[in-house]
Amino acid sequence: MANALHIAAMSCGFPSLSTLRTMHKDKHVELKRMAVAIKAKSNSDFDDSGVDISLSHRVDAVKPSKTLAICDHATALSQSGVPVIRLFFGESDFDTPAVIAEAGMNAIRDGYTRYTPNAGTLELRQAICHKLKEENGIIHSPDQIVVSNGAKQSIVQAVLAVCSPGDEVIIPAPFYVSYPEMARLAHATPVILPTHILNDFLLDPKLLEDNLTERSRLLILCSPCNPTGSVYPKKLLEEIAQIVAKHPRLLVLSDENYEHIIYAPATHTSFASLPGMRERTLTVNGLSKTFAMTGWRLGYIAGPKHFVAACGKIQSQFTSGASSVSQKAAVAALGLGYAGGEAVSTMVKAFRERRDFLIESFRDMDGVRIYEPQGGFYVFIDLSSYYGREAEGFGLIENSDSLCRYLLEKGQVALVPGSAFGDDSCIRISFAESLSTLNTAVDRIKNALISLSS
Repeated sequence: MANALHIAAMSCGFPSLSTLRTMHKDKHVELKRMAVAIKAKSNSDFDDSGVDISLSHRVDAVKPSKTLAICDHATALSQSGVPVIRLFFGESDFDTPAVIAEAGMNAIRDGYTRYTPNAGTLELRQAICHKLKEENGIIHSPDQIVVSNGAKQSIVQAVLAVCSPGDEVIIPAPFYVSYPEMARLAHATPVILPTHILNDFLLDPKLLEDNLTERSRLLILCSPCNPTGSVYPKKLLEEIAQIVAKHPRLLVLSDENYEHIIYAPATHTSFASLPGMRERTLTVNGLSKTFAMTGWRLGYIAGPKHFVAACGKIQSQFTSGASSVSQKAAVAALGLGYAGGEAVSTMVKAFRERRDFLIESFRDMDGVRIYEPQGGFYVFIDLSSYYGREAEGFGLIENSDSLCRYLLEKGQVALVPGSAFGDDSCIRISFAESLSTLNTAVDRIKNALISLSS
């Protein structure tokens, strides 16, 4: 019957059924395009010259970096002659070890300045595999490694690779400032799970289990943690791993950038080294923190080939391979020996001395709570008892943002508000500066707080 009607329709000059279906599909697409165009037009914003300067919804959903805002404010004050002490950057004051710098200079002199494979040179990926096996107890092959322009790029590519719109990214707070925004860039939903200073800012496994759903796609763990300096004990990670194992869709991104800036008796455990977790874990690391190589811009991701290849696909359309010179320097860095050898241990010893100085300086102050970091080079200090006070010539101290502005203007010390990390009760102080600089900064902070108290 259907064929007879089709033949009759054709003989009368009517379009065929397949043509009608195509016309209907094209009309549907056209209507969808019109709807999108109307929606885009309704969100347009035109400047004085008539140019549409509206931005995408993706960008509108991302919050600006408070760290960069503090940096801009501090820079403006410095340029006007104010002697600002900058304790907001996550950057070591040490120089890159000479043997690493020399390897980079040799690469330039030898003409090693051309494109490299998108995933990184085989030489470097083999060195990373050796490091992961010897130091982290993780076995990967070179085709399970992608080298990027810094660990931050590795993380955002991982989030984009595994998360779809509507997925949830589980993030313990305090968190590295960019984690939630990376989730939003992927049209995923950041789910923030609070931790507390009384529990060493460590994630409660029960809280994690209670908040997992069928939409939970990625759990981000950072140990040692930026900004708190918390180090996850192996036993706690094993509890978390047991929960992860119950959820087939859930992957773990383990940010291990500060793994070797750690203070005994604390020890670092890579999540992928736990039983059953290697196939569920994307391990991210870099050279910036351990080897004082922030400007060299080099990081990497290691994990199951399926996921890492997807990260490489994204990178191939973003930046392609990382700097050839930096990769040669990275090979030299990873060749310094276990945990970076003497060059890194010297830096860690200095960081520990600075940490201890800050802890002793603030420990006995009224209304101050401070956690002793087990890794990294930050202290995350609770100064919320000063909220609600009026500062002469400044105004009301309402939260960590206004307190940091006050300390910058009154004490001339630039710090990062805890709100940037998801905990408004605290502020972050970097001790990646000399002891003499930290001593001056502590005096300024204390004087400003005493003035606020009176």
